Amino acid sequence: MEKEKIRIGKNNLNKLAFDKQGLIPAIIQDYKNQDVLMMAYMNLESLKRTLKLKKTCFWSRSRKTYWVKGETSGHFQRVKAIYYDCDLDTLLIKVEQTGAACHTNNRSCFYRKMK
Repeated sequence: MEKEKIRIGKNNLNKLAFDKQGLIPAIIQDYKNQDVLMMAYMNLESLKRTLKLKKTCFWSRSRKTYWVKGETSGHFQRVKAIYYDCDLDTLLIKVEQTGAACHTNNRSCFYRKMK
């Protein structure tokens, strides 16, 4: 049985399946070469800020505050498109990455391979 197709726009973001803490994982991907750059969490407000700024804004679980990627490093992520998965519980955000995405100064946070 096929699930009903749900279209989410700026005015009905509450249809997304945020967890008990009000968070949703966001996978950040390079829009040109499809490299997965990082994963971070958003809440409803940081998603709204992302849509308004056209730059990624996340919720820091450890610092309990909002942060715009690149605010201190200059390594901004300009949003090209936002997708949501079939269960409405994960975001995929395609971005134009300036500089490194990882705080270790690597282009991607996924630079280590399991043996």
